[in-house]
Amino acid sequence: MGKALEVIAGGATTPGATFTALTMGAGNSLTIRNFKTGTTAYIVGLWDSRNAAGNLRIRSPRLHDNVQGIRVYGNAGEQFNYIPQGLVQKVEAQDTLIAEITGSAVAAEIEQGAMLLYYENLDGVNARFINSNELRMRSKNIVIVENSLATGVAGGWSGEEALNAEFNLLKANTDYALVGATVSANCLAVGWRGADSGNMRFAIPGEAGNKEYTANFFIRLSDSLGVPLIPVINSANLGNTLVDCMQNQAGVDVIVSTILVELS
Repeated sequence: MGKALEVIAGGATTPGATFTALTMGAGNSLTIRNFKTGTTAYIVGLWDSRNAAGNLRIRSPRLHDNVQGIRVYGNAGEQFNYIPQGLVQKVEAQDTLIAEITGSAVAAEIEQGAMLLYYENLDGVNARFINSNELRMRSKNIVIVENSLATGVAGGWSGEEALNAEFNLLKANTDYALVGATVSANCLAVGWRGADSGNMRFAIPGEAGNKEYTANFFIRLSDSLGVPLIPVINSANLGNTLVDCMQNQAGVDVIVSTILVELS
């Protein structure tokens, strides 16, 4: 089965009270991938990062409705998943979602939104995941890998580094579960991608104020949905496993502490 986890994210500059379409980050598209017939795909995460309180709206004729769809209201400085724990929103292959946001009317301020999508079977992709039971049975050691990301101010994905660019101490040819991360400063999202993810970027919210929430993000997501969703990375692929983030116009650099568990 070609399982895949993918984040798609973007932003709008100075939307004010008027819903403004998100401009998606490089490599991201609001068109749902053409997954295998007879399988399903879901939105499992939805969050935003904003300078001022406002709405994020995802709509499509194939969701509940094409007028409001999934409309949520968020406060400045909060990056939390709006999808209730244990629930998902089913999506249709090749449907193009409409993503819009409101917020600050201050010139040059960027409001941002992100969605995390799970594909049961996507041709050409075979990402590696385990569930929390397997994690507990195979767990040997906890190790934290740090990356200092120099972000940009354009609102897209930036600061990219190889996961082992600064800490290169993982054991050779060994599997590690990526259970979550913590960040030094708020950003929309922190993402990882490489051979073990099918070269698709998966991500967590860049919430600096609640480290417990982000540190076990994938364990909690996997448990709540009853699906193996804890990513597994082999240390042989570290140099080609990239970490980056999406930051707003402030361009605040982010120290990412990726929490890994050595697996037997």
